[in-house]
Amino acid sequence: MTYVMLPERTGATERYVAAAPSTFPARQTPSSIRTVYAAAHVVADPRALLEPWRIPAIDWDTTLAFRRHLWGLGFKVAEAMDTSQRGMGLDWATAAELIARSLAEARGTEGAGLACGVGTDQLDPDTACTLDDVVAAYEVQLAHVERHGGAAILRASRALCRLATGPDDYLSVYGRLIRQCSGTVILHWLGDMFDPALAGYWGSTAFGPAMGTVLSLIREHGDRIDGIKISLLDATKEVEMRRELPAGVAMYTGDDFNYAELIAGDDRGFSHALLGIFDPIAPAAAAALARLEAGDRPGFHAILDPTVALSRRLFEAPTQFYKSGIVFLAWLNGHQDHFRMVGGAESARGILHYADLFRLADKAGLFTDPEQAARRMAQLCAVNGIA
Repeated sequence: MTYVMLPERTGATERYVAAAPSTFPARQTPSSIRTVYAAAHVVADPRALLEPWRIPAIDWDTTLAFRRHLWGLGFKVAEAMDTSQRGMGLDWATAAELIARSLAEARGTEGAGLACGVGTDQLDPDTACTLDDVVAAYEVQLAHVERHGGAAILRASRALCRLATGPDDYLSVYGRLIRQCSGTVILHWLGDMFDPALAGYWGSTAFGPAMGTVLSLIREHGDRIDGIKISLLDATKEVEMRRELPAGVAMYTGDDFNYAELIAGDDRGFSHALLGIFDPIAPAAAAALARLEAGDRPGFHAILDPTVALSRRLFEAPTQFYKSGIVFLAWLNGHQDHFRMVGGAESARGILHYADLFRLADKAGLFTDPEQAARRMAQLCAVNGIA
């Protein structure tokens, strides 16, 4: 019997008994009925983190090994996205190296799919003066991705959000970028719960007018747009927009609260997925997708629904700190041998939060080695004065 002493909100300590090891397969065939991307985290190199708050240092071997883990489970990888701490510890120079290394790794891995985040994070939002500055910053990143053979996910831009005076500015900037892409792109609508600096994106703080702007962009450039990921944590809004998309343009759910129901869909459609939560729950999600493909919707929900409670706790407000939980679970599950992050982001959540993630991940059947997970959880508790 494996157990660990976990803190409770009352101040008491619970003797928590872990469940049996995960039974989900370590490899799966890619889904033929849903396109699914996992947004992947980066693994820091503690020995090289001389100034963790300022200068990122990456363990490249372990970072790339985790991408092979995701590919082996049938996922495409969404590289250099929010989950990799873009704008929260990972600077553009390091993100550029991450993109180049991951694309090279993908070329040498059979069946590996990869799309890369293109944004403006090398540009200081407070010093950018014009929309041309924003376009030029996007172009630098787009050229880097395409030079290395990658497809682009057009990330939201803090600088654009600050400088745009209305919907027409968004249509102009995105139109200029889409027209010069060599292939199709994925758009990304990231809500302000993930990044408060993006409030009012697409020219309005109201969902209806903002959606209207995005749909106008998609209808004008539909042949060059693979799909759109929306991360608003609101299933009703996603379904409303999904039903308005032109044929051939995919909705990729970025809703880490409601992904199970959105992927399953209804009699009028379904969402594909591009999710940060797929990073820690990949084996379970892959097994659930296999059940869905086999026509077993109850089996799909039986596997995936228990992970939703974990995801809701992991992505709770302030949502932008969810990356800490992603890396914490990777450490517990043996994908890396430490719990340190670029930017010192492991300190963004407290021990009660991490204890709850342990409980919820265990209840979802995610731990491949419960003894290792419990031992590492105990180490973290000890550092926090809990024995």
